[in-house]
Amino acid sequence: MLNTSSNPIPDLIASLDKSLKGEIRTDPVSRVLYSTDASIYQVEPHGVFFPRHAEEISLFVEAAHKFDVAIIPRGSGSSLAGQAIGPGFIIDCSRYLNQIVEINPENLSAIIEPGLVLSELNRAASEHQLKFGPDPASEERATLGGVIANNATGAHSIIHGMAADHVLSLDVTLSDGSGAHFSEIELGQAQGLARTSSREGEIYRSALSIREHYHQEIISSWPKTWRRASGYNLNYLIPWSPSIPPQWMENTGADHGYPPLNPGSINLAPVIAGSEGTLGIIRQAMVRLVHKPGFSSLVLLAFEDLVSACDQVPNLLDLKPSAIELIPSNMLKLARNIPAYAKQITIMNDLVSPDNEFPNLLVVEFSSDSPGAPRHLCEKVAALIQMPYLIAEEQALQDQIWNVRKVGLGILMSIPGDLKPIPFVEDISVPVAQLGRFVAEFQKIMQHYDTRGDFYAHASAGCLHIRPLINLKQPEGVQNMRAVGAAAIELISSLGGTPSGEHGDGIARSEWLEGVFGSSIFQAFQELKCAADPKGLLNPGKIVDPLRMDENLRYGRGTGDEIETSMLDFSGQAGFAGAIDMCNGAGVCRKSDGLMCPSFQATREETHSTRGRANLLRALLDQSTEIRKSISEEDVYLALDLCLACKGCKSECPSAVDMAKIKYEFLDHYYQPGSGHRHPLRDNLFAYIGELSQIGSFVRPAANFLLRSERLMKIRESWLGISGNRTMPLLKDKRFLTSQVHSNSAQSAAGDSTYENVIFLVDPFTEYYQPHVGTAAWKLLVSAGCHIKLLPVSGAGRTKISKGFLKPAKDQAKKLISSVNQLDPTGEMPIIGVEPSEIYTLKDEYPDFFPGERVVKSMAARAYMIDEFLIRHGAGGQARVLRIDNIITNNSKDHRKVYLHGHCYQKSQPPADDGYPLGVQATKLLLEMVGYRVELIDAGCCGMAGAFGYEAEHYDVSMAIGELALFPQVRNADADSRIAASGFSCLSQIKDGTGRSASHFVSLVDECIDHEGERAK
Repeated sequence: MLNTSSNPIPDLIASLDKSLKGEIRTDPVSRVLYSTDASIYQVEPHGVFFPRHAEEISLFVEAAHKFDVAIIPRGSGSSLAGQAIGPGFIIDCSRYLNQIVEINPENLSAIIEPGLVLSELNRAASEHQLKFGPDPASEERATLGGVIANNATGAHSIIHGMAADHVLSLDVTLSDGSGAHFSEIELGQAQGLARTSSREGEIYRSALSIREHYHQEIISSWPKTWRRASGYNLNYLIPWSPSIPPQWMENTGADHGYPPLNPGSINLAPVIAGSEGTLGIIRQAMVRLVHKPGFSSLVLLAFEDLVSACDQVPNLLDLKPSAIELIPSNMLKLARNIPAYAKQITIMNDLVSPDNEFPNLLVVEFSSDSPGAPRHLCEKVAALIQMPYLIAEEQALQDQIWNVRKVGLGILMSIPGDLKPIPFVEDISVPVAQLGRFVAEFQKIMQHYDTRGDFYAHASAGCLHIRPLINLKQPEGVQNMRAVGAAAIELISSLGGTPSGEHGDGIARSEWLEGVFGSSIFQAFQELKCAADPKGLLNPGKIVDPLRMDENLRYGRGTGDEIETSMLDFSGQAGFAGAIDMCNGAGVCRKSDGLMCPSFQATREETHSTRGRANLLRALLDQSTEIRKSISEEDVYLALDLCLACKGCKSECPSAVDMAKIKYEFLDHYYQPGSGHRHPLRDNLFAYIGELSQIGSFVRPAANFLLRSERLMKIRESWLGISGNRTMPLLKDKRFLTSQVHSNSAQSAAGDSTYENVIFLVDPFTEYYQPHVGTAAWKLLVSAGCHIKLLPVSGAGRTKISKGFLKPAKDQAKKLISSVNQLDPTGEMPIIGVEPSEIYTLKDEYPDFFPGERVVKSMAARAYMIDEFLIRHGAGGQARVLRIDNIITNNSKDHRKVYLHGHCYQKSQPPADDGYPLGVQATKLLLEMVGYRVELIDAGCCGMAGAFGYEAEHYDVSMAIGELALFPQVRNADADSRIAASGFSCLSQIKDGTGRSASHFVSLVDECIDHEGERAK
């Protein structure tokens, strides 16, 4: 049994071979970071081990076995039932053991390491038009080791079954550190292995005994659905299944039964699959690959209620779809509040009712290698069901629908406050013929316990995800959770269902397994576990010897003291602590592409993910255990230090966690007088760059010498912490505001009734470092028919906000608001800018500085980047840019192709209420309207992020982020093309990282305007 009498960890670590290359961490920060996964549970481990080589797993497990220390294998920690946490040592394979060993397209197989993320395998396999069949919604972050250990599947399970059906062989470390290779072997060979005295032999003896003595019990008592991720896969020992995925035979061929195993042989690899690391730890796997279909189409069917939708599923299955997914109306409503997903549900607007309500949707997919077949079948469905429908054929539209569906778990968790959708009956599975009855009965259960929840996901397989709204911070909420769970188990037992259809048992459901499977089969589970792990060291408390499902609750602990938030408004997130609790641990921030989270993408460190930062902040507020009491403000500061405040999480996190906003507030609190912390001098230099640049402009030659002098570079780095590797920007000889073009343009505009009044936001970067951008913007606005009023306040205070100087930033905001009111007393003029970080400060931070103030809300609504303004229709009923008569559409060939990189804040914007493009899409459209061919650079954050990339300790991470996607694409861009960006930081990063100059998009647009002809006219 587990060693609980003393602390064996020092002895365990001391016993390990000094040549071990993997990392062992037992510090409090690592223990807190790995105490949670995507579930509602929290258990602090002894430490974390990151093996660099597969054999190091065996060495570590052997030592742990000697000292009776439990081992919990972990991938991305996206498990929803608590499988990836426990009171032992975490082995995290995702950091180093994440490679594809081999892809064999002829044999339709791949050999992979357990820490490989599923989407990485699919990207590589797609070059051969192959993929891994099971497609869980978490594939962009879920590791193959976790997918197999959890017996995961996904939307296309009616074709591809479960993960266990695609595991050909496994190399496994057993509980004593010995190794085993499990693959299909003849029964005689298995019997020979069973006679050996090894741990492998014990497992074979138990498996053969179960095969012989529990055969009839399994057939008579097993749940009636093939869609099962509960208990051990004992039915694969026979092999036998109570039912079959509806499209399995059609897509695999009649010679592959279900499960796809030879009755005359035995393969323990599919039995290890779904065992959640309780029988062995995967070191390497050979998995089956499947062909990708050539063509697909989706038909979206709208229903007023969920039961009616579910009742149609059996009829739809007769048409042989490749997937049927249920999306509830509430998920679509919530998606409207999350920028990245709000953009992707616009396709569904045609199905929205006149009172702006979304329906419940069945998304039915048909796939074929014949181009016209999917569309024909979609039309057949629409005629059969006779409900409002929409057909999506374009791949981009289909991807949008699937993206919203895949992040459904997180979207439903985006509800602020203590009442949360809780995953404890999260993926119940019933025979599909019982689906409508199950939904109706479970709605009654929730109503009885005064709660509600959404049903969604895999209607085709009878597996619906359900998250009842419960407050686990209150004792009665915990009691209700247990009562609802017990009622659900009773219901599914009567319907032939199973507690889990894909997310596994973990802590949440293991307690119910004996009641579902019966005592006899549960005894067989125990026999197999005892044979594989007699000491109970492998992921204890899961499947057998279960923990109670209502203990070890993350949200059940005290919330601690709320940090006062005198500057930014967190009422929309139920306070500062509520903003942190928006993170549910799903780990979408661990994906390897997109905007979120650049520091994790570069470092692969949990500390530098949005989830990691939220966990440490939560620990700081709730110091209810000894480990949490060890977490200090300094620990949180260091975790937030690599947060680039790109706002990618606000946009792409399905729960809309806004870590940038949290960071600003934390820094303001961290540096409060009396805190013992003082802003370093460098912070003041960057925060007050506008004021300092104004002073420097009067002594420009001397200031520029200080900025660029190689002699002073080392001093600048050692004294101020500003990287000597950076090229510092130079103050220009002419400031933007002193240019004569302004008064001339203003005079030409005055008195013309067709001109439109606008306010121009001057930022410090445009004023002092790139005045040509401001001048180009000015000329464009005048040419488009605008009379420009200049704000006398330079900048919106963005640099102060970024460094946590919230009170000075708020004071500056008050001055800017006052100036706007003086220039525009009626509050009607658009406010235009050319620096995204500045103009979006008006839209993002000002409403948080001044919550509820009508004037600020009005300002935010009419603040635009210049591209967003020019593409919109003005008083004349056409796009403002088209009012410019002198656009040169035949601009020279070397200028026609533009590679465009968008600023992070542009990418994080939600869709505009007026339906026009915002952000980088607006920039792209403007460039195209004046004659350029534009290709968007597919990259997230550039890595500069204002001052971040200039800071010496951040330089390497900054450049590593740039190398993720941006730099390679810029280097590979056509030599005669142009590179465009909008942010001053982005322009500087591209130059420093690639040596290639990039232009502000306004300058490129200005090049297409014949201002000489305009003046002559």
